[in-house]
Amino acid sequence: MNLSLVIPLLNEVDSIEELVNWISRVVKKMDISFEIIMIDDGSTDGSWDKIREVKTKYPEVRGIKFRSNYGKSAALNTAFEATKGEVVITMDADLQDSPDEIPELYKMIKSDGFDLVSGWKKERHDPISKTIPSKLFNRTTRKLSGIQLNDFNCGLKAYSSELVKSIEVYGEMHRYIPVIAKTAGFTKIGEKIVQHRAREHGQSKFGIERVMRGYLDLLSISFIGKFGKRPMHFFGSIGTLFSFIGFITLTYLALSKLIWNVGGIADRPLFYLGILLVIVGVQLFIAGFLAELISRNNPRRNDYTVEEEL
Repeated sequence: MNLSLVIPLLNEVDSIEELVNWISRVVKKMDISFEIIMIDDGSTDGSWDKIREVKTKYPEVRGIKFRSNYGKSAALNTAFEATKGEVVITMDADLQDSPDEIPELYKMIKSDGFDLVSGWKKERHDPISKTIPSKLFNRTTRKLSGIQLNDFNCGLKAYSSELVKSIEVYGEMHRYIPVIAKTAGFTKIGEKIVQHRAREHGQSKFGIERVMRGYLDLLSISFIGKFGKRPMHFFGSIGTLFSFIGFITLTYLALSKLIWNVGGIADRPLFYLGILLVIVGVQLFIAGFLAELISRNNPRRNDYTVEEEL
């Protein structure tokens, strides 16, 4: 199969049929085989019934229904496992992503050799309460990841099949798929300016709590990307540094008492700082050992992406 379109949705009953009709109209002109995978993330507005109805008109539609609202990352990860296409394109179900972008995104993966192409909604139709946090979030992610994308959180993205079958998306990590891809060795990451349409139906799922979760996830994925398979390198390095500074501090105080007869050291703040640094250093060392033990039981610890074999 040439193309898989992945559409996670939550309470978008009014948009589903129009979106599928639009996608089908665009992709059939490309003369390729395709499938549309719609993942109902616990909708309560009749979205699943609408997917059933649309399926009778468009046989290329496949549906996956969650029993509860597990989140966009869970929906994408489940759909990625189910895709059959050589190229995978994700888009939101609220009609703010235009299916007219599909042919060019498909070409950039299939012909131009990109592993991932992210949409950039340069002109947005969102309130300022959403655009300002989005700009701050994107700027921070660029600095920490080194990936020069303007819009990490755009739902309209295209991927090679190899990429989506090689990564795991969980928690709230869907906005960091480019970072996950880079960590996995997929470095051919591009960007395309795409149309951002005003929402016609339903309500936005954006909330201020997503901003806080987004930054916490960024710190988490940055740490996991660097030290996920070798946590002792992180905890052990800091623990060794703290313990060494604490040991030097306490040695200095002991020599000042025994050789230079400075006086009592137990009432000096430096004495307690030295003890604290040694204790914290030992605790970090122990944390590193425990993290190593846990990671050794991780079935994905030795999963590495192989680009080619001869």
